[in-house]
Amino acid sequence: MLISCKNVYKNYLLDKITVTALKDISFSLEKGSFAAILGPSGSGKSTLMNVLGCLDTPSSGEYLLDGIDTGRLSKIELSGVRNKKIGFVFQSFNLLSRYNVFHNVELPLMYADLTQAQRKTMVLEAIKLVGLEDRLKHRPNELSGGQRQRVAIARALVNKPEVIFADEPTGNLDSHTGREIMKIFARLNDEGKTIILVTHDLESAKITRQKIVIRDGMISENTGNRP
Repeated sequence: MLISCKNVYKNYLLDKITVTALKDISFSLEKGSFAAILGPSGSGKSTLMNVLGCLDTPSSGEYLLDGIDTGRLSKIELSGVRNKKIGFVFQSFNLLSRYNVFHNVELPLMYADLTQAQRKTMVLEAIKLVGLEDRLKHRPNELSGGQRQRVAIARALVNKPEVIFADEPTGNLDSHTGREIMKIFARLNDEGKTIILVTHDLESAKITRQKIVIRDGMISENTGNRP
């Protein structure tokens, strides 16, 4: 099992009051899954993504990523897990304007123990997967919104992570471009990539194979298997 959550809670202290953002979250995802975490604003889906993406840890309960108990890791160890096992795609693309497509995609590899030739091979492979071989030297402001999101997807793929988290990846795109981006995720999943889509958009979630609905910090619906 690639992802396993068992009785996960996440609490925050706000003005000396404990707020529970996640309540008794339990579910699992196998390698090669294509899942959507759905819910309205304030439902807890972003908090759940932060836990699943090792940006945060549970207050209680257990979260295993590829067999690793993330709740027992230090911040440095969590960072290492993120770099090796996770790719992120965000609504706002998060590209560096001063870098061209090639160098934006190369960024996650800069601190890896790789030669320049190895990095180049991996970058070109990732860019080819999203069909932007003819845009290598273009900077973000020379690209359309859909092309920028393709660059972000290539960057998420470049270090061959175990799972890709896509947080509202079509939120800044028109409906046609959004559908094209979702087709890329579907194709990547068909090729064996594990994709987790975090969204409030039911239209985008239609093509996923598993849907986990979050309301008030709890799972209200899960079309897949539970642990």
